[in-house]
Amino acid sequence: MARLVKENIKIALGSIKTQLLRTILTIVIIAIGITALVSILTVVSALENTVSSNFASMGANTFNIRQYELEVRVGNSSRNNDREINNPIISYPEAKAFQEKYTYPFTHASLSFTATSGAEVKYENQKTDPEIQILGVDDYFLTNSGLELADGRNFTGFDIENNTFVCVVGSDFANGLLKDVNPVGKTISIRGAKFKVIGILKEKGSTFGNSQDLRVMIPIQVARSLFSQPNINYNLSVLVEKKELLEAAIDQAIITMRQVRKQNPVEESNFGIVRSDELINQILSLTSVLSVSAWIIGIITIFGSSIALMNIMLVSVTERTREIGVRKALGATKNTIAFQFFTETIVIGQLGGLLGIILGITIGSVFAALLEFQFIIPWMAIIAAVITSFFVALISGLYPAIKASRLDPIEALRYE
Repeated sequence: MARLVKENIKIALGSIKTQLLRTILTIVIIAIGITALVSILTVVSALENTVSSNFASMGANTFNIRQYELEVRVGNSSRNNDREINNPIISYPEAKAFQEKYTYPFTHASLSFTATSGAEVKYENQKTDPEIQILGVDDYFLTNSGLELADGRNFTGFDIENNTFVCVVGSDFANGLLKDVNPVGKTISIRGAKFKVIGILKEKGSTFGNSQDLRVMIPIQVARSLFSQPNINYNLSVLVEKKELLEAAIDQAIITMRQVRKQNPVEESNFGIVRSDELINQILSLTSVLSVSAWIIGIITIFGSSIALMNIMLVSVTERTREIGVRKALGATKNTIAFQFFTETIVIGQLGGLLGIILGITIGSVFAALLEFQFIIPWMAIIAAVITSFFVALISGLYPAIKASRLDPIEALRYE
């Protein structure tokens, strides 16, 4: 059997060489469908990897108290729109009151806010573009956000309570403004205020085009004094050390925040609770829509490819009718003829699939790089492409192979 397969593959490759132009066109047609499928799945895989790496580091034991729930941002119902209008911001007095009242065991509540996203940072006679994000944070912010230090130390309670002018900077500063020196211990200037760098974060990369490494964290009260503006919306993040206490900790946080906002029992909460694991799941659920879209586009294109492949193989059967008659006259059985043409179709299909995989991964990786997603080899897309191209060849080659095997040898020998 193995010898027969090997021989048929040799015959198939020989046939491909004698009909090179037609074979190349067939392979390209199949490759187009596989390319569409693999390229989209490659981008989706890169997106999922980016989301997972950027959000999963926060851990499954973290939740945030925000102005809105996550579904408010993606929902379209009138109820969600009403809530978006009516939910008040989380003010500083409310955030501080929550921190003081929330005493659930094994939890750490962090308070922070975005002071600006367009600051200019100076070091000696050098300065950055006005694109640096400044965050006002407390001593639990790094831990609750899943951020790690590459060098230096985190803020301490002393730094926060005494409003010391210290800062932790993103990894881009080590390659940019402070590239020729050890950043830790150096003094940078923000809005004329001098800050000593006490730590530098590990590289986080970009999320949806926004760099996570071009930011500076300073004590929250110092940030409030430097960046005073009305209606600042503060962020509350809570880390639960023991996972089994997460649900109870969230319930207690809701009760505490409702007390802070003096809501009566019949009122709906005018704030949102966003769990880190729910955030990841809801974002990844959007990627599943892209995956389904990829399969729909790929299947439509591949369906056209299978029809084209079948037609080309039927033409090949017609052109080689006399050859089939000679083979049958020499003793070839129906199964041998069918298997020969079937093998030829499988070989062409796999060559088309291979070309499609190469083009798909290349195009997908280019788009992933442009969108600043973290590229990974899309093994599932490759496996899907191999299986799909095999079934395309299987379906497309079945009828031509059967037709070739049923040709009458006498009529076939007469064929001109």
